[in-house]
Amino acid sequence: MKNTGRFRDFVQSFTQFIADVGHEEERVFTDGKAFLSELITHDDWLPEQFANPNLERYQQYLLHCDPMERFSVVSFVWAPGQKTPVHDHTVWGMVGVMRGVEFCEEFSLDPTTGRLNAGNTHELTSGGIDFVSPRIGDIHRVSNALGDRPSVSIHIYGANIGAVKRHTYEQPEGHKKTFISGYSNEVIPNIWDRSAGPVAN
Repeated sequence: MKNTGRFRDFVQSFTQFIADVGHEEERVFTDGKAFLSELITHDDWLPEQFANPNLERYQQYLLHCDPMERFSVVSFVWAPGQKTPVHDHTVWGMVGVMRGVEFCEEFSLDPTTGRLNAGNTHELTSGGIDFVSPRIGDIHRVSNALGDRPSVSIHIYGANIGAVKRHTYEQPEGHKKTFISGYSNEVIPNIWDRSAGPVAN
């Protein structure tokens, strides 16, 4: 049985944290990183149905959405060789790799020509955390850096990310197309049922 209590504790703690700091992005990144880091350090809580790859496309599973849609938590699951299009988020986000390795390519739009410029690239291994937002850099492409097994990352976004209007970008012209990602799952983990735990006398 998965340790659902670990994820429940995370949800409760991060909800209180967001209630305290709101959308002060710098504090979300500097102080909120610790919550995500603690969560992905332990690989004993994510139900397998939210870690299953799909050979046709990468999966974005909703794990939790704050009732006020102040933040959402998702698992991204990549089969070998899968990658996203170049895309943005329009809200702050933290990405923590729990299994495998992800390869990230960063991009920016030229303010004069509107063309898409390639930037830095980096790999994110298990335990590593990345940040995105319109303030610090919001356009990237992410892929599974492993050719023989899936990679899984846990993302926290400053909105209900599956309902946010975002954009994909064509290279190198920078033409953008609006999309709403939705989610790969129709159910979310039940972290509130404590009946399987010890019963106090």
